[in-house]
Amino acid sequence: MVPLLLVLLVILLLFGGGFALHLLWYVAIAVVVLWLLGFLFRGSGGRWYRW
Repeated sequence: MVPLLLVLLVILLLFGGGFALHLLWYVAIAVVVLWLLGFLFRGSGGRWYRW
């Protein structure tokens, strides 16, 4: 019974980690798109963000 619970726990952790990494890829892509849009559409006043 204990080995079965350990295997299920490992599967759950791997699924959770995979989902988190997949979500981080989407966040990274969104940040790059926003950065490119800010770079392309900036006005004569300079940058549109305060980084």
